[in-house]
Amino acid sequence: MVIMEEKTLGIKSWSPEDRPREKLVLKGRSSLSDAELIAILLGTGTATLSAVDLAKKILAQADNNLHKLANLTIKDLVKIKGIGEAKAISIVAALELGRRRKNADADVKPKIGSSRDAFDLVKSELLDIQHEEFWVILMNRANRVLRKQKISLGGVSGTVADPKIIFKLALDELATGIILAHNHPSGNLEASFADIQLTTKLKEGARLLDIQILDHLIIAGQRYFSFADEGMI
Repeated sequence: MVIMEEKTLGIKSWSPEDRPREKLVLKGRSSLSDAELIAILLGTGTATLSAVDLAKKILAQADNNLHKLANLTIKDLVKIKGIGEAKAISIVAALELGRRRKNADADVKPKIGSSRDAFDLVKSELLDIQHEEFWVILMNRANRVLRKQKISLGGVSGTVADPKIIFKLALDELATGIILAHNHPSGNLEASFADIQLTTKLKEGARLLDIQILDHLIIAGQRYFSFADEGMI
């Protein structure tokens, strides 16, 4: 008796409306699943997996969470069987482009009315990075954003924010309000003693320049801690 080897049907054997590229053209981009969108980036699968199946394998590696997927590096991705450097680069580049799109400046400067507004403005800068960065949001008297700027970056456990750099930026922009923000890659939202000390120091220095430190956000993934909301500023 001859046993026939079972083969995985490739995407080309699917009906046109079920192929990711054709489906996007026929039904629009919103009709595609995450795996189908990633399959388009991959272009091809392997000898035993279609591009969609390979994409599902990649998503499974990130617990089917796009935020976790964005945390994976090229080195992480190439460890997945069937993913070479070219495919890994395509995925990382696409996710970075999406992050930058979220961060693109709008024609009208946004107004900050709450800690949530400030978080939404700066979170794209501090998501998906494994080191600490310190940012400031500079605002006018109407609480309209004049500029947001990275001040410093550090290691996995800390970064240094130089008050002289912060206040120079604020004076250059004629800002009257500053919101501080930095991330905790560990996921811990608790304000450290150093965080509290720095906030107090900046608040005292800002008062001499007739500038207000309005808040200090600690960001960990999709969550944040606000000094202002907690009555600590």
